[in-house]
Order: sequence, then structure tokens, then C-alpha cells
Amino acid sequence: MTNVILCPLCQGQSALFGAEDSKYYKCCCCLAVFLHPSARLSIDDEKRRYLLHNNDVDDIAYQNFVSPVVMEVEKKFIPGRHQGLDFGCGTGPVIAKLLGEKGYKIELYDPIFCNHPEKLQRTYDFIVCCEVMEHFYYPYREFALLRSLLKPGGSLICMTHIYSEEVDFKSWYYKNDPTHVIFYHCRTLEWIQTACGFSFMELAGRLITFSASEGFAESW
Repeated sequence: MTNVILCPLCQGQSALFGAEDSKYYKCCCCLAVFLHPSARLSIDDEKRRYLLHNNDVDDIAYQNFVSPVVMEVEKKFIPGRHQGLDFGCGTGPVIAKLLGEKGYKIELYDPIFCNHPEKLQRTYDFIVCCEVMEHFYYPYREFALLRSLLKPGGSLICMTHIYSEEVDFKSWYYKNDPTHVIFYHCRTLEWIQTACGFSFMELAGRLITFSASEGFAESW
């Protein structure tokens, strides 16, 4: 592996992060930390890894885990009036289940387990993206797409672990999942907000909300 590579998000110069034999790089511009592309799993291995996850939609611990996303939707949107998309819903779309029980209409999309491209041909009042953005191979393209799918005044509600300088990356459990290929810093999120045309970004622990302003014109 080379010592310098371009960031998959902002295309900034990125340097080897950690030991000389590290497979991770850190962007000097947006501060994202990412896995070298050559170290990624194959698509088949990635799918097998996802199938190992215990994504039982009736599991109370799983429901509690996603509750910050559900509560954010409830805080901002009205059942029966506002429609959403669960992007990267995986094999256990627990958020869609919980919101559906509260009267929300929410569509499902996942590139591996629920690959229905027609769901990406319309716009939504809100999009939930829970424990998904750390899997993006082409994060700018994905966030630009998600921005284009939001109606004016809509929200993209994400959840992931944020990287900061206080994190001991070498021992950080979150990087040990081989399907996690990019980790976001606060500055990374600010870069996404500006580059993808979001009007506002709010970070609260693991919960990230990107807001869409009125009058957005697609430019990606």
C-alpha cells in the first residue's frame, strides 16, 4: 500500500494513519479515516458478514438501539402526512417497523437485501440511515444522492460512531467490523453539509441530522 492516497469523500490528500503496516488512511482536508480499497471485503464476503448480524425487528434491545432515530422522526414529522425512506434497511428493518406502527409510511431500500431502484426515483420528507454511512465505498456519491431524494424542508437522519482525536483508534472496537470502511470526524460532517447542499447539520452523540433547505437545485 502507498503512503498517500486520495480521500474517497472529498478527494483530499490522505496519509497513512497509524503504524507503517496500517491499512487505514486519514484525510488531511476533511479528517475522514478510511480503509484502503484493497483491504475491503469482496461483495460475497460482505453479504455473509451482514447475514451474521442479529437483526430481529422484535428484539427489544435492537429497538432501543435505534430509538434515537425513531424519536427524531417523531419530533419533526407527522404520521399520515410525511413519508420516509429507510436507506440501507438491511435484513431487519426495525426502524420501518417501529415507525409503521406509529402510522408513518416508509419505503425500504438496500443495495444488497432490498434492491429496488425505483424507490430512488422519488423524493421523501425524511430519510433514515442507521448504521449505514460507515459502509459507503463512495460516500460523496451516496450523500449527494440522499440529498437529491429529500423534499425541501426534509431531513436525513443518520446514526454512526464519530471519530475524534480522543479515540484510541488502534483499540477502537468500531473499526474491527471489516464492513466498516470509513469513519467520520465532525469536520467531515461539516464538509458533507457544505458540499452536498444541506442547509444545516446537527450532531448529538451518535445521531446526525442533515436538513434540506427550500429551493435546492441538484448539482452533482
